Amino acid sequence: MTHTTHSRTGVVIATRDRAPRLARTLDHLLALPERPEILVVDNASRDDTPALLARHHPRVRTLRLPANRGALARTEGVRALGTPYVAFSDDDSWWAPGALERAARHLDAHPRLGLLSARTLVGPAAEPDPLNDVLAGSPLGPAEDLPGVQVLGFLACASVVRRDAYLDAGGFHPVLFFGGEETLLAYDLAARGWGVTHCPDVVAHHHPPPAPPASRAGRSALFRRNALLTDWLRRPLPHALARTRDLAAEARHDPQARSALRQALVRLPAALRARRPLPPYLEEAARTLDGAPR
Repeated sequence: MTHTTHSRTGVVIATRDRAPRLARTLDHLLALPERPEILVVDNASRDDTPALLARHHPRVRTLRLPANRGALARTEGVRALGTPYVAFSDDDSWWAPGALERAARHLDAHPRLGLLSARTLVGPAAEPDPLNDVLAGSPLGPAEDLPGVQVLGFLACASVVRRDAYLDAGGFHPVLFFGGEETLLAYDLAARGWGVTHCPDVVAHHHPPPAPPASRAGRSALFRRNALLTDWLRRPLPHALARTRDLAAEARHDPQARSALRQALVRLPAALRARRPLPPYLEEAARTLDGAPR
């Protein structure tokens, strides 16, 4: 059974082993005036997440996965929700009051809009995430049939998707699993003709926990691995080869680069099997964004 909902935008939360943070996130989301349907996708948590949900939030829908599926848990959630629009939260992020209604109005008014990237405020002080300025300053500029400014990147926990567009593009890619998976989805949405934009009037809050140095190093390697795999999946071969050479050169003196390269090579055969280069107009946009020569 779910709580009564008046919103056409559902919320999917992918979580794993962070029950206390999930509880706080749910408190914020359940207090939203839009009263969205909320689906928690549990990535095979080993802590007391299932007990917490059953005890304190019995009316919140839960989908418990038998194994950790990383970012693909969000796709399971999108499939399970019937709302036309889906907002993503992590177990340490939530939406500002009214944000989901503003996102729905943008999606209603712009049928080609596939994904909307919100402005993110970080921590108790609500500091603007530096990514906000990067997205707002995108050289791709606006489009007549889209709100905001066109982008090819976003923060997953501060994004709202049109359900049909997300499923049409295939959702987050299994080769990447988790970490920096957003660019590839933006590419795949745009390649299918869907718009991806940044709309700063839609606001999300993000309260990430402090990360110890070892954890930060591991995340850095993960993001570098997936950036390289994204190049092999969608960018021209000379570009992917050049990025591989760059990472290999860094790996001589940088242990994180060494780890990223090693992990990327393990996944490279799967990436090559799933390789689908961007159409020329989109490759030009990608080059504009990453500064590569035309």
